[in-house]
Amino acid sequence: MDNLYKEVTPLLTFLLPGFLSAWMFYGLTSHPKPGQFERTIEALVFTFVVQGLIELIQLLLEVVGRTFAIGAWTATSQVLWSVIVAILLGSTVAAAVNKDVFHTWLRRKGLTSRSSHPSEWFCVLASHSSDVILHLKDGRRLTGWPKEWPVDPCMGQFYLQDPAWILEDGPPLVLAALDGIIIRAEDVRWVELLPAKGGDDGISP
Repeated sequence: MDNLYKEVTPLLTFLLPGFLSAWMFYGLTSHPKPGQFERTIEALVFTFVVQGLIELIQLLLEVVGRTFAIGAWTATSQVLWSVIVAILLGSTVAAAVNKDVFHTWLRRKGLTSRSSHPSEWFCVLASHSSDVILHLKDGRRLTGWPKEWPVDPCMGQFYLQDPAWILEDGPPLVLAALDGIIIRAEDVRWVELLPAKGGDDGISP
């Protein structure tokens, strides 16, 4: 048992930073988690990057240590730096994906027409600052500012602030007493995007 522990511990120490980076990425983005196999492959890629950065950090610290000694590089130092680098790497990649940094650059170079968002549905709602009109399956229409929206058009909920019901005749019925309304995505038939964010009554000019 002791031999197994001694053999497994270094392997886990080597692999865990990559899994930590992957966990940070999926915790900070709206991307759905893939299957176990794909997540393992992604964690291994993160592990490769983390270990490469650790080697670079060790090299830089050793160069600095020739003129200004901080301390010896130990196994504890490597584990600590692995955790720090894993957290920073996962957070940085997540921030870049949320802001569409990589794909924006690739689109400018003509290498792709895609975005880094998980779906066209999410990309449109994330990139447009406008009120929306939700056409419900029962025929009613609700407008307001989409504070939150589902990643999947078939699952999750909309949260509309400054909501108002659009009536067939007459002015919209403004729900001034409410901060917002939560609507299930499965109750929505389609979504209209208005040109600009409306005023306090949820109606765009």
